[in-house]
Amino acid sequence: MKALVWHGKSDIRCESVRDPILENSRDAIIRVTACAICGSDLHIFDGMIPEMHHGDVLGHETMGEVVEVGKDAGNLKVGDRVVVPFTIACGECFFCSKGFFSGCERTNPDHARAEKLWGHSPAGLFGYSHLLGGYAGGQAEYLRVPYADVGPIKVPDHLTDEQALFLSDIFPTGYMAAEFCNIQPGQTIAIWGCGPVGQMAIRSAFLLGAERVLAIDTVPERLALAEAGGAEMINFRTEDVYPRIQDLTAGRGADACIDAVGTEADTWSGIDAVVDRIKTATFLGTDRPHVLRQAIMCCRNFGTVSIVGVYGGLLDKIPMGSAINRGLTFRMAQTPVQHYLPMLMGRIVKGDIDPSFVITHRASLEEGPELYKTFRDKRDGCIKVVMKP
Repeated sequence: MKALVWHGKSDIRCESVRDPILENSRDAIIRVTACAICGSDLHIFDGMIPEMHHGDVLGHETMGEVVEVGKDAGNLKVGDRVVVPFTIACGECFFCSKGFFSGCERTNPDHARAEKLWGHSPAGLFGYSHLLGGYAGGQAEYLRVPYADVGPIKVPDHLTDEQALFLSDIFPTGYMAAEFCNIQPGQTIAIWGCGPVGQMAIRSAFLLGAERVLAIDTVPERLALAEAGGAEMINFRTEDVYPRIQDLTAGRGADACIDAVGTEADTWSGIDAVVDRIKTATFLGTDRPHVLRQAIMCCRNFGTVSIVGVYGGLLDKIPMGSAINRGLTFRMAQTPVQHYLPMLMGRIVKGDIDPSFVITHRASLEEGPELYKTFRDKRDGCIKVVMKP
């Protein structure tokens, strides 16, 4: 089959690889009908994610048609259309039983590597390094889905692939980011990053009752899409973010702040961001947490900082004195997608939201390597790429 394959920093190729096969009675094989490039895939593209091996198949936003099922794959049958969560969960362990599917204790066969870095291992993920299981990803013509009785959700016939695809990751992630804020009527939510997850967080914050959403970015197309969703725009290249948020909130600060950027903040978003870039380039640091610092400083006393941007290692110069003295709450996670799927599918079916609004580019797998560059460099108005193998 054809698949997008990693060969090193900035080196992704469309190649022929072996077709997946059933390896367990709970497996399913799907023929991929739509997949997407995620912002967190760009961290792999930029060489920020450790334990990538030459030949690894990428991708964790995938849906398709079931073509083969193991005998214990639940109620799935050949011909079903399904969306596949990017988090792989057994459904039975301590964490899965509590709905914390992204903390599954059983699905990362390389858990010892993760434990050395993080103390404990999270769940395995599709297409996201051998630190998280080494599972082949879904930017391919076919995908093996382990624990298929727990993960995939069936898609109603009247929904298009593009309406359902983002249930795999960015819609649940953006919704979780807003849910973490415990939004009350009349509140103002500030969101850093108007990429796909940020756009979903904007819409989700309004769905959950926010009165105002402040959207921080600098890419014109992203800011325009945020404005179309009802947000008030702050361009960090032309405005100083902290005093602007102070002005917009009568000096109190935002009720909650969402970091939807993570480890690769724009180098020119502040002096500290320049220092972060130098540190990572010279191997004196692992991440660039400018946005997290700013979110902490812009959040009101006893507010919430919600973190869904990806960080991988150790963060420097985080203003914990500010957070402690002002009573901030931090909420963060890799999204336990399975927890959110039934409810968010219901939102789409009811017409509360159509997640396909974020798509700007549609392509084949063969065009994928070049579109990784387009997406990373924010060229051609690119906000979200969907590929149809």
